[in-house]
Amino acid sequence: MLDFIKDFWLFLKERKKWWLMPIVIIILLFSVLIIFAGSSALSPFIYSLF
Repeated sequence: MLDFIKDFWLFLKERKKWWLMPIVIIILLFSVLIIFAGSSALSPFIYSLF
């Protein structure tokens, strides 16, 4: 897993694809939110946000 992150970082750095970074961050945040909302007691509160 760490090799993938390292390779991805080098890809962004070498090819100047910095515009991909916000997209990746947003996808990661939504995936963490979905995982957290599905398995916690806070899911009713997260549901009320949307």
